Amino acid sequence: MMKKSFALSFLGLLPSLFLACHAAEIQSTAVQIVATEYLQDSVAERMLLYQRENGGWPQPGGNAINYSLTIKPELRKKLLSDKKVYDTTIDDKATTKEINTLVKAYSQTQNPSYLQAAENGIKYLLEAQNKAGGWGQFYPDTAGYRKHITYNDNAMIDVMKVMRSTVEAKDEYASVSPSLRPLAQNAMERGISCILNTQVRQNGKLTVWCAQHDRLTLKPAKARKFELPSLSGAESVGIINFLMAIKNPSEEIKQSINSAVSYLASVKIKGIKVQDIDAPALPKGKDRVVIADPKGEVWARFYDLETNQPFFVGRDSVPKATLAEIEHERRIGYGYYGDWPRKLIEVDYPKWLAKWSK
Repeated sequence: MMKKSFALSFLGLLPSLFLACHAAEIQSTAVQIVATEYLQDSVAERMLLYQRENGGWPQPGGNAINYSLTIKPELRKKLLSDKKVYDTTIDDKATTKEINTLVKAYSQTQNPSYLQAAENGIKYLLEAQNKAGGWGQFYPDTAGYRKHITYNDNAMIDVMKVMRSTVEAKDEYASVSPSLRPLAQNAMERGISCILNTQVRQNGKLTVWCAQHDRLTLKPAKARKFELPSLSGAESVGIINFLMAIKNPSEEIKQSINSAVSYLASVKIKGIKVQDIDAPALPKGKDRVVIADPKGEVWARFYDLETNQPFFVGRDSVPKATLAEIEHERRIGYGYYGDWPRKLIEVDYPKWLAKWSK
């Protein structure tokens, strides 16, 4: 009798045991699915922590974020508490770099949090565009030069490239919400208008651009103490390259490109080169000098708005005629000379011209 009762009791437990085992199996499967569908990328995870609630990213201390560094508990806590601190910027590829990285991370992991963060970043950039069609270095912060239309270090052009990628929806950007494409298209068109409207004219003739322009008057504007209104031999190159990538450019765009390249070719400085030399008596043990070189060809970062002569500015904001007159800290710490337009003039522009001059 006891054996029969035990057997019946055991049989009565079987459904419960089956359900328990099945539940465990489902849970195990769910864990496997999560692991498959929500893989984590360590850099992307750190980017999520740094992202502000408005969708943009900051640049703590004025320096680009090093996402290869492990985030310690105290920093994690601070980042979470700073979500509503709107110090967001596009300086030094901030925000645009994160968006590009996150859409790529999503394509590799299918982790939806990465795609959502990237889309929020794109929405931030759309909101940050000003009435002139440009982007300031910071948004919503408009203090000082942060509100200027910023071509410096290719900031606005980096944003325009994100807009273009969103519109084209190729490769990693194919997963970005289609609802953002018409908005990005409109933003890009307004951005191109801003570029054309800010190109500096001298006596009616188009030249190039300043590194930053006033968002209201569109005129060249001052940024840091050593960045005065000028014609840029550096930032103008990124702008031209972006314009040359436009499909079916208008006559206005073609004129803009031709004029800008012509200007850069005209202000090339021949017969010198810039060289770093050992200088044990100076801080960091080095100095930067300009020396004669018959084969040398360089461009200045700053050209005078009226005379087109190169000039150099230190932290005293007083223009100088030579690099040697600039204080040592700036002389070795800032790029006053470079070969930025060389490839544009010698390689890229001739190819573009051959295509569109027909």
